Amino acid sequence: MPYLESIKVFIRVVELGSITSGGRDLRLTPAVASNRIRELETRLGVRLFNRTTRKLAPTEAGRVFYEHARGVVNSLEDAEAVVAGFSGNPRGVIRVGAPIYAGSRIIAPLTSTFIDKYPEIEIRLNLSDRVVDVVTGEMDVAFFVGDPGESNLKLRKIVDCERVLCASPDYLKRRGVPESWKELIPKHSCLLLRYPRSPEYFWVLDTPDGPKRLDVSGRLDADNGDVLTTWALDGQGIVNKPKFEVASELADGRLVPVLEETPPRMSRFGCLYPHRRLQDPKIRLFIDFMVKECRRRLEATPGL
Repeated sequence: MPYLESIKVFIRVVELGSITSGGRDLRLTPAVASNRIRELETRLGVRLFNRTTRKLAPTEAGRVFYEHARGVVNSLEDAEAVVAGFSGNPRGVIRVGAPIYAGSRIIAPLTSTFIDKYPEIEIRLNLSDRVVDVVTGEMDVAFFVGDPGESNLKLRKIVDCERVLCASPDYLKRRGVPESWKELIPKHSCLLLRYPRSPEYFWVLDTPDGPKRLDVSGRLDADNGDVLTTWALDGQGIVNKPKFEVASELADGRLVPVLEETPPRMSRFGCLYPHRRLQDPKIRLFIDFMVKECRRRLEATPGL
């Protein structure tokens, strides 16, 4: 068993890029995780990582061992999942990724309800507006708002969400209300997420001539969508948001919609997961529960 546990630590360190992150994911201290890696290297008689003060990367032997070890652990997890189905008592860890707003206000409360129903399941929720990596095993299930791109992952749609361009009354008083989407780039400050593949890195608007991609720019960008809302409320620019994320701000007038005749394209809210994970009863239960409950909650929200 210690050998298998060391292998699991090694796998998570490779996938997450550091001993600290890998250990934290398994609820181990960095010191314990480091000891597990050293024990594994001693047993195998090879160095598994190249270590510098700034980077940890697997050696060639480490990469080869990871590929084989990942397959073995996957097979073991699949076997455990099948047996758990016979017991009718799902147990184990589910790693879940979600965007910050949807994760904190929708996924997290529903997760609390889910674990009350299944007390032997553990949920490890990671909130980030960056695209999480399901393929390498970083997450079992990843919720998203936007375009997930092409992949071999299984996708479950929850709802399609309207998006809105909006700004504070103060900003519009100072800079003027745009009368056409053509005014956005030369005349206005747009608030942006800073990394590629995010919906706000570029904006796609539905115009009378069809979808129009705008490579908008502005003085402020962030990797957190909630920060963009804060800046919009502070009068710093125009933001492109799913309508459910700013429903209360629109309702009380702190943000005002603009260019409603050429709105941003709708976003899909859904989740991604590897096909093989559906063999695991706890994953199947979690996905079915979350899709149903998220849909019920969001369909009652303005802007959907």
